[in-house]
Amino acid sequence: MRSALVLILLAALGPAASAQQAPAVEASAAQRMSKPGPEQQQLARQLGQWDVVAKLWPAPGAEPIVTRGLIAERRMIGPILQETMKPAPGSGVPDFERLDYLDFDRVEGRWKYVSMDTRFPVSIMPARSFGAASEGTILVQFEPQAFVGFGKDVEGRFMVSDMAIRQPDDDHVVKEQHVIMANGTGQRWRFVRYEYVRRR
Repeated sequence: MRSALVLILLAALGPAASAQQAPAVEASAAQRMSKPGPEQQQLARQLGQWDVVAKLWPAPGAEPIVTRGLIAERRMIGPILQETMKPAPGSGVPDFERLDYLDFDRVEGRWKYVSMDTRFPVSIMPARSFGAASEGTILVQFEPQAFVGFGKDVEGRFMVSDMAIRQPDDDHVVKEQHVIMANGTGQRWRFVRYEYVRRR
């Protein structure tokens, strides 16, 4: 009887003793960098639908072209925030679709952004920041891009541009793009501004 009790006790303690002796397996660098950081957690709080007002300044000092009745849908694809913008039903705005993706690359320690817009022949516009956000603003620089222009002829002039992304509070986001055209003036002006209000 005593031998049976000893065997039962050893069997009960065996797995616990083995678990204590097993060395902890350290996560790989890829596993650690794949876990959401504070930047991805910030992006995940932006999910849902947003009403958008878009403003476009076709030239320095010009009056903006204002487009209302837009809606943006935001969702996470893994750690990446995807935004799809289009006219809201019944808005009367000509049909288009604009996609953008925003992610914080934890390995490089900087933001990455890309946008695509069917309203203009601008192709795919990749951008990246130099480091993390500063004072609540994500500032990304686009690759130089040819600009078709607004007239009858293709201008084909290169422009450099950036985009500042700010979220003043949980229900508002502002994206603002500035450009410098390759026309010899070096003049920088506000080109596009998107104002977002969360739908409740």
